[in-house]
Amino acid sequence: MRKIAALAAFYYFRIFMRLDKFLAENTGLTRSQAAKILRQGNVQVNGQVVKSGSLKITPQDEVLFEGESLEWLEDGVYIMLNKPQGYVCSHDDGEYPTVYQFFDYPLAGKLHTAGRLDADTSGLVLLTDDGKWSHRVTSPKYHCQKTYLVTLADPVESNYRQACEQGILLRGEKEPTKPAILEIIDDYNVNLTISEGRYHQVKRMFAALGNKVVGLHRWKIGNIELDEDLPEGEFRVLTAEEIQYF
Repeated sequence: MRKIAALAAFYYFRIFMRLDKFLAENTGLTRSQAAKILRQGNVQVNGQVVKSGSLKITPQDEVLFEGESLEWLEDGVYIMLNKPQGYVCSHDDGEYPTVYQFFDYPLAGKLHTAGRLDADTSGLVLLTDDGKWSHRVTSPKYHCQKTYLVTLADPVESNYRQACEQGILLRGEKEPTKPAILEIIDDYNVNLTISEGRYHQVKRMFAALGNKVVGLHRWKIGNIELDEDLPEGEFRVLTAEEIQYF
């Protein structure tokens, strides 16, 4: 699953790229670190030592970094990840490990999440290097639905479904939430489908109802469902049909 070669069907060619940007994307170095490596004479392009990061290269150029060949990784990557608890959806965090640790470079440096999950929330995360695509997933104007399995500290009350359908006024906000769909599974577990992404929205909705969320797992975004057989910390490439949904 983690083999970068499996992503090749979704790449398309960019004509030119700065050498320092290419090094950063393919090694995990920052641009300033890449510039230092270049000045030290540790990078060759087509057999010649190059010390300037401004050099424009193409996929046809051979780049050696400290004697090792770097492969050109193209745009157009769309991934489903089963995020475990205890990981954050940012590239850098001083407290928790990040979801990007599940990916090797150069792939990790290219990706961003199309909608984040809190560290204590597990489940479906979509990652891509396509900013326009992720905008369609996350922008409020597209009303993309997300479904969560919610485990509660106290039993589900009979008024929860109607309250979610009508909208719930969250603490500190002036407008109630948009209508949400609540499916009761048992006394302590529900599926909740929302079409917006306010800060800690699911937790705050149930707090406003006098309950507490003790477990939260996102299993659906739009029409894309998390594979039941995809282990935590593993990922797969989205199908063409899944990509085209957004």
